[in-house]
Amino acid sequence: MADTGRTVAQPAGSPVRGGVEAFWAQFAWSTALVGLSVGFLVGLTGVGGGVLLAPILIFLGIQPSVAVGTDMAYGTLTKIVATIKNVRAKRVDWRWAKALALGSIPAGIAGSLTVHWLRLHHADAEHVILRALGGVLAFAALVSVLSELVLKRLALRTTVDWTPSTWSNRAKVAVAAALIGFVFGLTSVGSGSLFALLLLFTSRLEAKLLVGTDIAHATALVAAAAVAHLEIGTVNLPLAANLLCGSIPGVLAGTALMPRVPSRPLKLAICVLVAAAGVKMIAR
Repeated sequence: MADTGRTVAQPAGSPVRGGVEAFWAQFAWSTALVGLSVGFLVGLTGVGGGVLLAPILIFLGIQPSVAVGTDMAYGTLTKIVATIKNVRAKRVDWRWAKALALGSIPAGIAGSLTVHWLRLHHADAEHVILRALGGVLAFAALVSVLSELVLKRLALRTTVDWTPSTWSNRAKVAVAAALIGFVFGLTSVGSGSLFALLLLFTSRLEAKLLVGTDIAHATALVAAAAVAHLEIGTVNLPLAANLLCGSIPGVLAGTALMPRVPSRPLKLAICVLVAAAGVKMIAR
């Protein structure tokens, strides 16, 4: 197997030896700056970190499978913080979160194990994962653009209501969540944007509950998929730790500036760039 994630800044696949000294021995300022940039854009625009980080890692030289797994490990910790805030503020509808998790978590683990199967049985597994990631990135970016421009208004007119108060509705939600969850396990993209779209068109949740429920569910899904990727060896923990060192202050700074900056044009521009990066991955 080829080197699992080489960049100029960060040696790949090195084990975490434990302790503060071991961490600083593997610390890289350039990688932390990548995390700072991603965190700042996430805080400023609300664009999901998975949409931004995975393509950046790949273009820095990380293998696609390791970029996917490391992105999940990174995303787990960032989403836990957001979930705690939403739970305290009572912005989570647990009926929806549980119904989504019923389908998404098993499927997300299955998607993660598919990465392992590809790596074992296909010589061009990384290329397959790269193209899958590119396709999902392009689709997720397009969904985000359409959501800002059209879909939010269109959702107000829809009559679909899958509120999980009956077994039939819970089954519908679980099946739809399983489809998205499998794609997420394979690519690390969609835990926010695609599930938000599902909630937008099938729930009657008000905006703050929709966002809080989406994040709470995504935390459970990302954590489960990250553990699966950790087991199959596609998580670079030192890289994830370096990224987190930068992203935490980045998110705080971006969130603080959000009320003063017109973030919507920037969000749309980022989505266009992400879509272009996805198309480039497909073409490679």
